[in-house]
Amino acid sequence: MAVKKKGADFEQSLNALETLVNKMEKGDMTLEESLKAFETGIQLTRECQARLAAAEQQVQKLVENQGVISLEPFDAQGDDE
Repeated sequence: MAVKKKGADFEQSLNALETLVNKMEKGDMTLEESLKAFETGIQLTRECQARLAAAEQQVQKLVENQGVISLEPFDAQGDDE
């Protein structure tokens, strides 16, 4: 599978994965086709996970402290607020 540009990677990969899963669930594939589809599905899943991880790192939150608004890194574990 070729390396994709960052733009709509996630949406394209997710749509391709959904289509692949629907096709596999029909049960009309040969063993060879199923194995190839499974391999492709694993690659698509990894692409989606990588894009989600990158997006999570980019997320920041606005915090107001005594009337001053500042940006802080997103804490995936949650805050005590």
